[in-house]
Formats: sequence, C-alpha cells, structure tokens
Amino acid sequence: MRKAVIFFLLTLSCFGAMGESKIWRKGYTFLNLLEDYHIPLKLYYNLSAEDKELTAEIYAGVQYQILRNKNGQLIQALIPIGEDVQIHIYKQGINYFLIFTPIKYFQKSHTLALEVQNSPHQDIFEQSKDLGLANEFLNTYKSSINFKREVIKGDKLAILYERKYRFGEAFGIPNIQATLMQTNKTPNYLIAYNDRYYNLLGKEVAGFLLQMPLSQVYITSRFSQARKHPVLKKVIRPHFGIDLRARVGTTVRSAGSGKVVSAGNKGGYGKAIEISHEGGLRTLYAHLSSIDKKIKVGSYVKQGQIIGKSGNTGISSGPHLHFGLYKNNRPLNPLGSIKTTRSELKGKDKVTYLVYAQKQKALLDDELEKLTSNNTSATTQGKLNKSEPLKDFNPSENR
Repeated sequence: MRKAVIFFLLTLSCFGAMGESKIWRKGYTFLNLLEDYHIPLKLYYNLSAEDKELTAEIYAGVQYQILRNKNGQLIQALIPIGEDVQIHIYKQGINYFLIFTPIKYFQKSHTLALEVQNSPHQDIFEQSKDLGLANEFLNTYKSSINFKREVIKGDKLAILYERKYRFGEAFGIPNIQATLMQTNKTPNYLIAYNDRYYNLLGKEVAGFLLQMPLSQVYITSRFSQARKHPVLKKVIRPHFGIDLRARVGTTVRSAGSGKVVSAGNKGGYGKAIEISHEGGLRTLYAHLSSIDKKIKVGSYVKQGQIIGKSGNTGISSGPHLHFGLYKNNRPLNPLGSIKTTRSELKGKDKVTYLVYAQKQKALLDDELEKLTSNNTSATTQGKLNKSEPLKDFNPSENR
C-alpha cells in the first residue's frame, strides 16, 4: 500500500495530474465507474468470481480517490471496500490493471468528557465535530438507556475511543473502548471486550440478537478479513460473510427485524436483499433464486420472516446462500453475532475482564474528575483542539 500511495502522489506531482476525492453514489456500480471513465469492461469480466463479489462490497457514501491526467483520462483510482482493503485501478501503457491493496491508515486514541446541556448526541457532536462518534455512542447504549426519559441536564458522560485517519481525514467508524453515561447522576459504565459491551460485573448489556437465515446450517466458506501475506507481501482476499450450503429454492428468512434497503440485482452477488437493523447493523442475503413478492425497498420485516429462496445467481460456484453482516458498513463475522440470549462472562475470562474493566473505569473516572476540576471538556492523547489541526499522514512514517 505504501508503494501505491507514493506512486499516486508522484504521478500527481510529476505529470500535472488532477486528483479529486469523490463520494460513491447510491445505486452506482463498479461497471458504471468503468463506463464513465472509458475503461474497458474486460477489467471487470476478467476478474475471478471472488474478486467480482468484492466489487459489489463498495457501499454508498464511501469516499474514494480518482487521479486523471491533463486530458481527463483516468490513470489511477483508490476505492475502499471496508476499512482494511481497497481496489487500486491504474493505467500502465495502454492497459488498465486492478489489484487489491491494504488501506494504509493511522490510528489515534481520544477521550471526551462533557456535561449534558441539550442531549448527549447533540453535545457530543458539537464538542467533537464527529457525527460518527455521536451515533456510535447512542448505539452503544441503545439497549440499556432511554436517553429522552432517563438523562437530565447536568448529567455527565465520558468516552474512551480510537479513530482511524486516512489522507488526513477521519475514516471508518470510531471504536469506542469504554464509556460512562450518567442517568440522573447515576453512572452507567460500558466496557468493550471481545467485540461486545459489558457492565462492570461482566454481564452483556448491549447487543442485537440475530438468528440464522436457514433452518439447517452447513458452512462451506467462513468469514475472513483482508490480510497481507507475511512472505509474498500480497493481499489475501477477504470473504465478507459466510457461505451456507442450500439447494435452489430453500427458504431464506430474515436474521432480524428491520427495514429493507435494497432488493434486486447486486453485481457479483446476483439477486440479493439487504436489511437495515437497529444499532447500525445491516444483513445481506445473496445469490438468491427469487425474492418474496412482499419484500420491497422501504418495507419492514420481522425476525424469521420469509424473504426469498436460495439459488445460484450472480457469480457463484454452486447453489448456496451468502450471508453477510455489517455494522456501520464494517464487515463483521456473522458467527460471532448469532445468538439467542445476552451472555455473561465466566471463569478465567471473567477474572481477566474484571481487572481490565476496573482499569478502564479508572480512566473514565479520571476524565470526569478533570471535567469537574476545569468545568470544561477534557481530552488526552490526540487532542480535539482547533488550534492543533490534524496533520496529513506521511506514508513514509511508521514503516
């Protein structure tokens, strides 16, 4: 990725190229991009089935970079798919090439503490200028606090979180590691541990309960994130979901209640359905043979409701259901989220957690103490300070 960024920048400076950041539009496809920039469509059609699927992972709203020469011809493009890998298109001679490269970002730790004046969401946004953080904070407490009824003016909150940055701008979704929200002056702590949130006693207090979309489950391909091969230095392709063996026509049910956000053809995924759930979650059901006539964009479904039949549409090696899960467009392993009850830590795992939780609690309490002492919002590492704007990332650093 370092080479890709440096090549991108060198091209920009040496050849009078014009670089621009763009937002991926809703309904826009990878083939649309190739057509718009007069790139031969064989660049897509010559891809493997797995790589064609990955081009369907580009989501609306993502920021991507385009580099054009003085004649307006595209010479490079960087298009993220998730937070860890991106599509890199580049022109060499008269031909275009496509590779998958790791996204290079740097990460900073932040803390934020404040006293509620209007609402937690509004106050967090006004203080941090980070809408993603405000949304993620509300999602974290969605299952445990009614913000309209239980939070009063003067209640305090504190957040420990990490933020990724790419090209000098916030990228992806904030990772909240620990948080405190007072309700009528009573503290409510949540500590992130193994991708779940627990209270100080080790009981899970946040989470969305999902079920498998098929009555009988046999996994033929598991979830994997993009990673770099330690020897070959190439990107090992991710698989953003799990593949479930299913004969054509097998009933597919919604894994949770929610709103249908897309239903129809989705590139390499063939006929597919996407459902938005609470807490920023979204599920994907792909390679369907048919979509139930009741399933329309904007319609609401209940958990367990029939939404379609499995099939072999799109780019598929055989009949199966591809089941994907995303949180704020970040791919998650569905097997780590399918559950019927909220869990409680036990044994050695609980002992380890309790020690960790007390350390996080001490950090949160310290932030509230600073807030009380200074009567202002306190930040530590990675200050949110207008006088110290975020510096652009130097790709030669930390290598």
